Amino acid sequence: MEEAAIEALLPVQEALRQGRLVDEENLHLTLAFLDDQPEDVLAELDAALQDIRVSPWEMEFTGVEAKGGRRPALVWADVAKAEPLRQLHDKVRSAARLAGIDLPRERFRPHVTLARFPRSRSVDTGRLAAFLGAWGGFRAGPFAVERFCLYGSTLTPEGPIYDVLADYPL
Repeated sequence: MEEAAIEALLPVQEALRQGRLVDEENLHLTLAFLDDQPEDVLAELDAALQDIRVSPWEMEFTGVEAKGGRRPALVWADVAKAEPLRQLHDKVRSAARLAGIDLPRERFRPHVTLARFPRSRSVDTGRLAAFLGAWGGFRAGPFAVERFCLYGSTLTPEGPIYDVLADYPL
């Protein structure tokens, strides 16, 4: 994600002050969860992702929400739906299927996760409600989107660590 987009999200995270905040360098918009994949499948996926052609666009943040019902699991910044984003999402999923990755059907809600609430910790729902009242209408952007990346993640007790495996220009 462009540095300006990340900078726009940092005050939102600072205001939240609870949960496990996603590190600045790990903020991203997920197009598809691929789970663990063997190297040969990743090589096929990389080749298919290199062939994707979508026009660059401008991304905008359009609000902040908590997800997970009465026991929130995470807080995210909504990303405005845009036709190039939908096309990219669809093409990434198609590339994954071509590489032999079976993806579950799910509704695409473009977002950037800001914080997670581990099940082992309590959530101050009153404070969270006050935060959402103050930041729910958060708007920022537009921010240029001119590339997408394939990430690998390593799970740690402190949260996932993401590494860019490949970078693809739009």
